[in-house]
Amino acid sequence: MLFKKFFFNLKYFDWQLLIVSIILISFGLAALYSVALGRAEQNLLNFKKQLVFFAAGFVLLLFFSLFDYRFFKVYSLHFYIVSVLSLLFVLFFGKTLRGTRGWFSFFGLNIQPVEIAKIALIVILSNFLSHYAPKKETFGFVFLSGLIAGILFLLVILQPDLGSAVIIFLIWFLMMLACGIKKKYVLAILILISLISAGSWFLLFKDYQKERIMTFLDPSRDPYGRGYQVKQAVTAVGAGGFLGRGLGFGSQSQLKFLPAAQTDFIFAVIAEELGLFGIFLLLLFFGIFFYRISKISKNASSDFGIFLALGAGILFFVQFFINIGMNLGIMPVTGISLPFLSYGGSFLISSLVLVGILESIAVRNIKYRA
Repeated sequence: MLFKKFFFNLKYFDWQLLIVSIILISFGLAALYSVALGRAEQNLLNFKKQLVFFAAGFVLLLFFSLFDYRFFKVYSLHFYIVSVLSLLFVLFFGKTLRGTRGWFSFFGLNIQPVEIAKIALIVILSNFLSHYAPKKETFGFVFLSGLIAGILFLLVILQPDLGSAVIIFLIWFLMMLACGIKKKYVLAILILISLISAGSWFLLFKDYQKERIMTFLDPSRDPYGRGYQVKQAVTAVGAGGFLGRGLGFGSQSQLKFLPAAQTDFIFAVIAEELGLFGIFLLLLFFGIFFYRISKISKNASSDFGIFLALGAGILFFVQFFINIGMNLGIMPVTGISLPFLSYGGSFLISSLVLVGILESIAVRNIKYRA
């Protein structure tokens, strides 16, 4: 029965979304393989681990595509509470990496609960908006939705993980804008965030976070430290020319000039080794990916499905925009990964879970067959 249902659902899959997701992952795997060769990693450990993460994530993608996405609406509060507890526990029992206490370690694998929290936020906000959108012009609507996101934001900023906290805020803020809240509330939110940011500069931000922002504003203040990262990334992007230097032949990545080449700056690796043509293809595939999400959201058969697809699209787009901005030197370095391409198990698996949920929306939409 289960297999029969699975093959029936395949008929209504958004194959373009699925195929382009796999193509984007292939770009990332090629870049990881190239970087590993250049750094004499004979066992190709990170490349092999990413393959395992992809396999696990793909199985979960198929599982969640079979699952009726409306299940999340029923249990959205439970999912949210579990996420809050996981973020709370990681502050006390988590593993610290690169100055952030944000990982649980199990049998040598590091799991980042904030990736699950991002999905939980999208789910509970989608449920909230589908119920209370008619009250979007009231202060209580904005305040309660902000409280839901604010709890997650606070727990993440305490790790401290500024990049993920910004993502959580932007998911909430952009979903509120899409819902159509009053302009006076938008202005009030922007003023409040400005005041919180100013206070956080003195009370919450660590020295390295301040340095990232100051270096972004003035790269010359630390040319061999924080500024070095951005400078090498921009150099790598510009060095690829039209066709690139070829996989495994990028001087910036292969000679270890480019830091965090497998995570934050994997876009720069691809730009140098595959050139402008490779970047054009990469952006084209991302464009198709976002277009298919917009189609799923537009034609979803329920308000919850509309907001759920919209939230997923916002999460992917914000991370895509910030990461590429970091690589081009137009955004501060915040540790935001590039969807499907950057190395990281929790990130890749959670991204594929979201694609599975999007496929579930597409399959169960009586109007959506394009």
